Amino acid sequence: MTWTAPSISRDEFPLDLPEREALEAFVAYHRQTLLWKCQGLAGEQLASRPIPSTDISLLGIIRHMAEVERHWWRLRVAGEDVPSLYRGDAEWGPLDPATAAGDYEQLVDEWPLVDAAAARYDLDDTFARRDEVWSIRTLYLHLIEEWARHNGHADLIREAIDGAAGE
Repeated sequence: MTWTAPSISRDEFPLDLPEREALEAFVAYHRQTLLWKCQGLAGEQLASRPIPSTDISLLGIIRHMAEVERHWWRLRVAGEDVPSLYRGDAEWGPLDPATAAGDYEQLVDEWPLVDAAAARYDLDDTFARRDEVWSIRTLYLHLIEEWARHNGHADLIREAIDGAAGE
């Protein structure tokens, strides 16, 4: 039997939350949005690259965002001794549809680990990125931007796969 991405729902949240809760809620919403855009698709569809002008696929986005969240929170901020999930840009390909379920699970399994790391820091805490100093607040904003950009890609890719369009 072919694996398909499960159905999910996205959690709505009030827009008058305190700052930290609002940042966390926007990240969670964007995470759910990617899964929502992937729901019901088989591994072959997730790995497909239906837009001729790009090599981006839904499975590549799933893999990339697992790496992004791990890299920023667990490696860079928390200094955990965990390996990168992919070397270079390997998350984008080559892709094997047979690994789609595992790649999807890897993304979802990473979230509580990065959330636990993030919870240890205040928004005004800082960390070094190359020659720059970033605050945790800035990292949240960066990740919201990254999620939003890739969810836009996901929307176009999903529409090219089966015509499904979302907000």
